[in-house]
Amino acid sequence: MIRLVLRDFEKIVCAILFLAMTALGFANVVVRYGTNYSFAATEELLVNGFLLLTVFGAAVAARRGEHLAVGLVHDMLPRTLWVPVLCLSICLAVMLLLLSAWFSWEAMMNIRRVGMQSYGLGLPAWYYQAALPFGFALITWRYLQHAWTVLRAGPQATVDHV
Repeated sequence: MIRLVLRDFEKIVCAILFLAMTALGFANVVVRYGTNYSFAATEELLVNGFLLLTVFGAAVAARRGEHLAVGLVHDMLPRTLWVPVLCLSICLAVMLLLLSAWFSWEAMMNIRRVGMQSYGLGLPAWYYQAALPFGFALITWRYLQHAWTVLRAGPQATVDHV
């Protein structure tokens, strides 16, 4: 069970987020048309939910090898050149992802330091930002998992359990 959760963590998070966002949007529509009132925080929650859904969905794509990849160039190269070009692209992608994690951490700490509050619920705004550094770190990990699989198996590698 723990292995399943660790292997499919981002898929579980995406499924829960999507289900919650769908239920919240549906409830808001029903209440709005039934009572002429609206849940004030719906937009805030849905926008931030889409942000999280995007980041965790990118982790799913990275594990499948469908994210941060332009394989046309290195797939056409002979094996002797294929490995160094792939390693260079892996290093650059990991550097980009780690910088994204660091900058999103810095942004979260800045939002926390200045005490910004969300406009709908009045919660500290950094609550919504807190998952981004973790999400970028997760994308990095999943990307490295896929890169390891490809380096071991070659350009036609597939990830079966994803």
